[in-house]
Parts: sequence; C-alpha cells; structure tokens
Amino acid sequence: MKIIGRFRLKKLTNSNMNLLYRIGYYLIGFSVGLIFLTFVFSGKKTSCNYSPTARVKSNLLQKKIKLSFKLQNQYPQINDSVLRKYIEEGNIDFSRSETQLDSCRIYHIDFENNENFFLKVSNCEKILEVINAKFP
Repeated sequence: MKIIGRFRLKKLTNSNMNLLYRIGYYLIGFSVGLIFLTFVFSGKKTSCNYSPTARVKSNLLQKKIKLSFKLQNQYPQINDSVLRKYIEEGNIDFSRSETQLDSCRIYHIDFENNENFFLKVSNCEKILEVINAKFP
C-alpha cells in the first residue's frame, strides 16, 4: 500500500474484483432487459397516461362513437373521425362533468380557442354517445 499525501492507495484485491464483476454482470443483464422490453412493447399501443384528462381521453377514444339523430341533422359535416379529432384536441372540464354517475359518466369537453365550441358526451361501457354539441 502506497501513501500519497494523506491518501492511501490500495491494490485491487480479490473482493474489489468481485464487486467489479458483479457491476459488470448487472449492467449486461440490465441492457439485455431493456432491449427485450423495447422489442416487446414496440408493436403495441402502450402509453403512460398519468393525468386524469389523458386517461379519460384514452378511454373515450377506444369506444365506438354514436351521434344523436338531432345532432346529425344539425351538423351534417360531423362524422366519427372529426369527433375523434375534437376529443383529442379538447380539454375535459371536470367541474362541468358528472363523473360520479354509476351507469354512464358525462364529460364536458371544451376548447381553449373558442368558448362557444364544446362537446358533451356520455361515456358508457361499450359506446360513447354525443349528447350535446356546439361547433363553430
């Protein structure tokens, strides 16, 4: 053991080498695991929706959308793909929504750029029904 100034330098002993081997094996296993996870999750539609708004939007977009006959006559240009785009871009206003209902929860979706533009949807188990809407 050499002493340089106030520091002591040790030679690498067998116990230190075991620690280096353990760290090396850990890093190899960790990198193989990461590669495995990228292959497993690359083909699936996995997402991390942590905010309540993102979770509700994800749930709404997975369902079949039903537009009432009255709204179809009032807005003939609105179809399923347009409604999905509006849901993706809109903001869910939980203060105007009725989320405590047992059967079908009702969500109010509004838009930042226009106060008179909104969607009110009923989120049932298998279907999403547009109850009320006002488009520009």
